[in-house]
Amino acid sequence: MTARPPVHLVLRGRVVTPDRVIADGVVVAQEGVLTYVGPPAQSPVVPPGPSTATILPGLVDVHCHGGGGAGFPDVSTADEARVAVREHLSHGTTTLVASLVTAAPATLLARTALLADVCDDGDLAGIHLEGPFLSPARKGAQDPDLMTDGSVALVREVARTARGHLVTMTVAPEVRGVLGPDGVVEALAAAGAVPSFGHTDAGAGVVREAVGQARAALLRHGARSLRPTATHLFNGMRPLHHRDPGPVAALLASAARGDAVVELVGDGVHLDPETVRAVADVAAAADGVILVTDAMAAAGMPDGAYRLGTADVVVDGGVARLASDGAIAGGTAHLLDVLRHTVAAGVDLVTAVRMASVVPAGVLGRADVGRLEPGARADLLLVDDALAPLAVLRAGRIASGDLPGPLGDPAPQVDPAPQVDPADRRAGGHPRSALGYTS
Repeated sequence: MTARPPVHLVLRGRVVTPDRVIADGVVVAQEGVLTYVGPPAQSPVVPPGPSTATILPGLVDVHCHGGGGAGFPDVSTADEARVAVREHLSHGTTTLVASLVTAAPATLLARTALLADVCDDGDLAGIHLEGPFLSPARKGAQDPDLMTDGSVALVREVARTARGHLVTMTVAPEVRGVLGPDGVVEALAAAGAVPSFGHTDAGAGVVREAVGQARAALLRHGARSLRPTATHLFNGMRPLHHRDPGPVAALLASAARGDAVVELVGDGVHLDPETVRAVADVAAAADGVILVTDAMAAAGMPDGAYRLGTADVVVDGGVARLASDGAIAGGTAHLLDVLRHTVAAGVDLVTAVRMASVVPAGVLGRADVGRLEPGARADLLLVDDALAPLAVLRAGRIASGDLPGPLGDPAPQVDPAPQVDPADRRAGGHPRSALGYTS
């Protein structure tokens, strides 16, 4: 009889898969990869239990400017960037995209090169540029003095500097040079990056045309699974009006058809909870909605003064605003906080988790993260009944917290290493014991 391969990790609790909740489920991982997710009866190893923990996939945030006191638009070293990575990892975001803001070309290229090194190490999943081809009329917290017409040359230079890690870029479709056969949208698709529409004052017709051009460009360049996105729907856009539907109506309709994906900053500050619930009701069934943080350096930090690119930001009561005019200047929440707000708004747990894991992973073209399925990387987030974090594992290794035992007691520690160092987060290896068993 063939010997069974060694089991490195076994977890038992309430398990949230991409399509259901298993009230008493088992998750098994070997060498940092999930090998079984399902009920105990079919599991190769069954720990005692079940535990009181809920097991979620590691979360995927595709729009994040920083955290822990470090902002990606302002870091000068890779170690500073990893401060923000660790802040969000400790709260369950195991796949993170670093977002930049509108800046001078030289600054964008310097930051892109630095962040590409962090991507090469596996600590970041990609780079997102929010600008500079945006509308000054809907600038939000972006610097209007540095916004420019669309430049294919700059897109190509950024993509070259990113070394394959440019995953998306926010553009306003009405800006000259963005649309058309020789425009920015086409250049982004050619570089393997997803065009994202935001900070726009365009009418619905222009946006509808832009989504069509972006979808066609992605298909033309072989990215059949990718769809254009909307950068933080509602925020930084002409508002929805029944006689002037603007970008919101066009983007939401595209998402409901499955032609686009819209971001929601559902942190209780950027959007009313009823807005989050309504958008989910309209487009979540088509996997057209993702949750993002839009977090900046102040995420996980106390109130005070911060920077976001060229702007001074004041955080008061956990709300970040420009010191100059009081405009909202990014978020201070972690993605798990956004997920919690979304569930509280009335979105069911499976749908909300998909919006924070499976669907954003699809925006990145990734099927190996953001899901509890055999073959996926063993990225796991254990939470309590209030969706507060208990433990985070990345590639089967503990990154934060303590894993509870079957009845909520601390499980025995097998591997004494308390944290995953940034340099080896991609590695597999033996994690601490989880809900009863490792071997």
